Amino acid sequence: MENKPLPDFMKFKDSYSANGFVEKIGHIAKRAGAKLVYAALMLYYTLQSDKVSVKDKAIIIGALGYLISPADIIPDAIPIAGLGDDLAVLLFVLRKVWGEVPEDVKAKAHAKLSKWFDDDEITEANDLYQGNIKDGEE
Repeated sequence: MENKPLPDFMKFKDSYSANGFVEKIGHIAKRAGAKLVYAALMLYYTLQSDKVSVKDKAIIIGALGYLISPADIIPDAIPIAGLGDDLAVLLFVLRKVWGEVPEDVKAKAHAKLSKWFDDDEITEANDLYQGNIKDGEE
């Protein structure tokens, strides 16, 4: 996969709304896969936490706005690639705010994920975040 620069996802901050997020995740959950949904849920629940800085909340809003915006770089209707840019943005932001993500948020996101995906899919999502987030911290 080519390493293209991330789009300026902060211009999508006005596209974010809690209802829009829930609706989008409901529509794309299985097609997007557990990895993308887990990242999105962690950011969504982190946004609701009072333990997160205003700066990090602004970054999260930009990323979630990008996810739910119909005008992102690669249209979501394109199989596989259409959600790849969304995942890249979510992982980028998750790495940036990982130290701010409270344990209760991680547990809440994991519990929600287990309602939509089977154990194998959840294991893949867990492996992705454990590896990627640790790499981002080192």
